[in-house]
Amino acid sequence: MTRFTGLVLTVLFYTSVAAQENSPYSRYGLGDVTPNHNIVTRGMGGIAAGYADFQSINFINPASYGSLGYVDPAVIKSNPNYQRSTIFDIGAEIDSRTLKSTTPLSKFTSTNLSISYLQLGFPIKMKKANKKGIFMGANLGLKPVSKINYKIARFDRLQGIDSLATIYEGSGGLNEVYSGLGIRIKNLSLGFNFGYAFGNKEYSSKLTFLNDTTHYYSSNSSNKTHFGGTFINAGMQYEIKLKSKATLRLGAYGSLKQTLKGSQDIVRETITTDANGGDIRIDSVFESNVKGNVVRPSTYGVGFTYADSAGHWSFGADYEATRWQDYSFYGQPDLVANNWKIRAGVDYFPASYNTPIKKYFSFVHYRFGFNYGPDYIKINNNLPEYGFSFGAGFPLKLRRSFFETQSSMLNTAIEIGTRGDKKSNIRESTIRVSIGLSLGDLWFRRYKYD
Repeated sequence: MTRFTGLVLTVLFYTSVAAQENSPYSRYGLGDVTPNHNIVTRGMGGIAAGYADFQSINFINPASYGSLGYVDPAVIKSNPNYQRSTIFDIGAEIDSRTLKSTTPLSKFTSTNLSISYLQLGFPIKMKKANKKGIFMGANLGLKPVSKINYKIARFDRLQGIDSLATIYEGSGGLNEVYSGLGIRIKNLSLGFNFGYAFGNKEYSSKLTFLNDTTHYYSSNSSNKTHFGGTFINAGMQYEIKLKSKATLRLGAYGSLKQTLKGSQDIVRETITTDANGGDIRIDSVFESNVKGNVVRPSTYGVGFTYADSAGHWSFGADYEATRWQDYSFYGQPDLVANNWKIRAGVDYFPASYNTPIKKYFSFVHYRFGFNYGPDYIKINNNLPEYGFSFGAGFPLKLRRSFFETQSSMLNTAIEIGTRGDKKSNIRESTIRVSIGLSLGDLWFRRYKYD
């Protein structure tokens, strides 16, 4: 009951947190794509294709779910009842964004707090299958995919008419709720996620003439669209034991093009302003419940991870590509283009099997990484996007005996990224600090003694 209450409170907190950022790039496509990776791998540049770990949940490649239940055959032989922990995983982040504009010369900074994801991963115990090297794991999750939040003012001089102020404003984003299943058959792992993607996109354009002698009514054009649909993505991993007893894991994941069904309300209105600065409607035209489709593009990624035999070092790299050319919103394309990204990272774990418990920092994971690739938004050319990251994983409790079941971790990541370059009119720099709690313990156990 305590765990269930905590889960409900977390969901309520998730729905109440809203970022106050102002990103003009979020006007295009589905908005600013959030860093959709576990905080463990964010510290390693965001690698995901070949990554698997029983203490964290890699939801980018669902084939990794099989590792949630994997136990070394030697351990099963000595203790047939041994099983992995259920993991309750939650991540949160705070980011500071700085926008620099060259025309006009200006600077804007905002700080935003948001929830990164909420997950529950658990092993599926199958005694007979486990002895044959077959393991299964499942995951339930909720996470944001993109955010739309901008407010832009533009001032023009209409030749022979007057000065005009236009305010562009938008909000919304895309989210996913899903469940996934992964199976590991000896060295091969397969998995999939199935869920529902839902979101909204609200944008408006308000035009006001600037004149000291003549009063003009202002106009406002707004569109509010809600959309959603089911989705499925899948992945695979293959583990190779090298002669040096090191481990090489190859991985791939992907999702097909998805069509989301939308419902849109369109408003065209003439307005004026009251003494408090609020809008008063003079006249309006409505069109409600307009049906249409939002096409979400396909994505695929491939990569690997390598871990040495002593368990001290692991590193990996990914290549990911998305066909944004297929994107459309109610049949209309946008200023987007196909993009790709390269990610690479490393994890260092100092401890050995005989390291004393009192040397706590020897049991901390130290992580570093980077990523690079063009942004999917194409205004003149694709904007370059690159970032560096580092992080650490702190065990909340060190196991002092084989019989202790808790394996909780506090994971942190700091990401420093830039969108655009010196040639871009608007350059966006981001510093993001992320914290994740991976709470692992044995759940759903039946008491043998009372």
